[in-house]
This record gives sequence, structure tokens and C-alpha cells, in this order.
Amino acid sequence: MTVSSQHKRSRFMRYLPWIAGLVVIAIAVWYFTRPKPIEVELVTVERGKVEATVSNTRAGTVKACRRAKLSAPSGGQISHLLVKKGQRVKANQVLLELWDKDLKAQEQLAREQLATAQTQAHQACVQAALADSEADRARKLKESGFISAEGLDQKVSAAKVARAGCEAANSQIEQSRSRIAVARASLQRMVLRAPFAGIVADISGELGEYATPSPPGILTLPAIDLIDDSCMYVSAPIDEVDAANVKVGQQARITLDAIKGKTFPGRVRRIAPYVLEIEKQARTVEVEVEFDQHPEEQNLLVGYSADVEIVYDSHSNVLRIPTQALLEGKRVLLYDDGTLVERTVTTGLANWDHTEITSGLKAGDRIVLSLDRTGVKAGARVKPEGIKSDNTSDK
Repeated sequence: MTVSSQHKRSRFMRYLPWIAGLVVIAIAVWYFTRPKPIEVELVTVERGKVEATVSNTRAGTVKACRRAKLSAPSGGQISHLLVKKGQRVKANQVLLELWDKDLKAQEQLAREQLATAQTQAHQACVQAALADSEADRARKLKESGFISAEGLDQKVSAAKVARAGCEAANSQIEQSRSRIAVARASLQRMVLRAPFAGIVADISGELGEYATPSPPGILTLPAIDLIDDSCMYVSAPIDEVDAANVKVGQQARITLDAIKGKTFPGRVRRIAPYVLEIEKQARTVEVEVEFDQHPEEQNLLVGYSADVEIVYDSHSNVLRIPTQALLEGKRVLLYDDGTLVERTVTTGLANWDHTEITSGLKAGDRIVLSLDRTGVKAGARVKPEGIKSDNTSDK
């Protein structure tokens, strides 16, 4: 080895500790100043049930299966108001009565006329029977030659006249009975009865006020608003794009703003055969969803706002992920040993909660759920905040 080489080696060895120290310092600076891994929430891909659903575009409304806004058949002054707001009534129960003394007087007059007609008919028929007897005796006398043919004709004619008088008197009885029936019908028009059992929602008349029936084509306030609250349904608008998927009999879920945390099972009972065209609003189809069972324990009121979710297709035991974990372009961020990897997937059925995965993932994979956090993207270093299982109970 030459003197020059030995000198260079000696100088290198002299600076080696300094170089090693600088390298250690650089590594330490990089290690302690490097970006910390982002904490992300992960979800494990598992199998479960996915349903395809449609929902209403605007809030629906709870309605009663039967609701009648009742008015008295005839106009008149209210003399008896027999119910109050909020009172439950039975079918055919009297709700109010109008002043009817004049009609009752007419009925009484018709009854008296019937009694008179019956008396007159009895008298006329007794006379007719007597005339018939005299005509029979005259026939016998004529056969014995005691009276002439002219005398027999007179007796027979008198009997026919008496019989006609009896029949006329009986017809007067029937007329009197018809007048009584008319009077009773008029009295019934002065009484308002409940067409079905329910609850009185509203009363627009008071004692002494004049009640007016609603003529055809003219809107007037009803005397009594009656609701059958034993049967209710939700009327909700569905976008015309989704309406083709809805069929009568499909299962549905009902949620109410007034009853938090509760979901009520229902079923589609009617689909309107036309599309609503309301200015400045999307075209919709009115769909009615009835409750499978009336929620007796809940204070369900007519008029509540409600939302419906109608299930038109369902796949069981399929691979699924939370819908919120899906990026645009059907992409997900897969957790791979501390690093995020972008993965494109193929999807099937989907709803607001879950999306079916037909390819691109397998059971047990972990994907990012907290996509809204800063720096969460493909290639980022992350650490799990907590692994959340998607093995939730199927709806």
C-alpha cells in the first residue's frame, strides 16, 4: 500500500464517526418529523342482506282509512248537540239534532188522520157488508117471485156502491200511513248520526246556530268531522322515476317524525293511476302504505308527517359494505398493512345503508369508513381507530 493510500484511509477513518453521527441525526430528524399516520375508522366486509328500496320525495301524511265531514241533510237551527270534540262515538249514534217541532206536529197530525181514516173505513166496510147481505136476500126473494128484477138490481147496485166506499176508505188509510212515513223521513233529516264508530275531530256548530247542508259544488264547513282512527295509512309521493318499481302488496317501513326511534312495518295498498303535475315540483305518484298492525301503544294521530321506504327487491347472504364507504366511480379504500389502496368494485343492489358487492372485495377485507377526514386517500399511511363490524341486524 502506498503512502498516499494510507494517508487517505487514515483521514477517512478519522471522519467516519462524524459521518455516522450525521446519518443517525438525519434519520432521527426524519423519524421524529415524519407525518403521523392518519387515524381512520375501518369496517370489515361481511355477508348479509341487501334490499333495493324507494322512498318518498317529500314528507307523507298519516291519514285515516275512513274520515267523514258530516253535515245535516236539512238546514235548521241546532237544538241538541250531543257530542264534544275528542269524544268517541259508536256507529249510528246521534251526534246532533235540529229544531223539529213543526215536523213532529205534522207527524202527529198524520197519526190523527190515520185514526180518523181507520174509523171511516170501518164504518164504510160495515155498511158494505150490510149491503151485500141485503143483495143476497133480494136474490132469494127474486127466485121465489116476491120482488121484481128491478128491485134486485137496485139492491145489487147499492151493495157495489157500498163496497167501493169501503175500498176508498181503506185507500185513505194507506195515504195516511204514507203521510206518517213522509213525516218520519223529514224528522230523520233533522238528526245527524255517526255513519261509523270513531272519534269526533272537530265541531263547527254551536247550540242555537243555524246549520246549513253543503249544496253540490259549494264548499261549506261541515258540522262535525268524524275520524275512524282504528285504521290508518300513509299517503306519500314517490318520484315518477321510481314509481315503476312499486307494486301493490310490497313490504314497506314507516317512520314518523313525531315518534323517534320507531319503525313500523307496512304494505303498499294503493298506487295512484296518474302522475301529479305540480308546478315547480318534481312529478310524483301518490302511493298509500297501510300499517301491518295498528300501533295501539303509540299516540298515532291523523296528520302526522311520515316517511316510507318500500322494498321492491332483496338479496340475502351477499357480500355487502356500508354505502357511505363507496367513493365515486364505485371505488373503495382498502386497508393493506398500514397503507390505503384504491380498489374498484362491482356493485349490485343498494340502499342508503348497504351496497351489494359482486366483485372486487372478499369477506374479511377492511375498508375505510371515515372518508371525510383530511388526507385520507390512496397511498396514505393510516392506523385503525377501531375496526367496526358490519354484521348488523338485517332490517
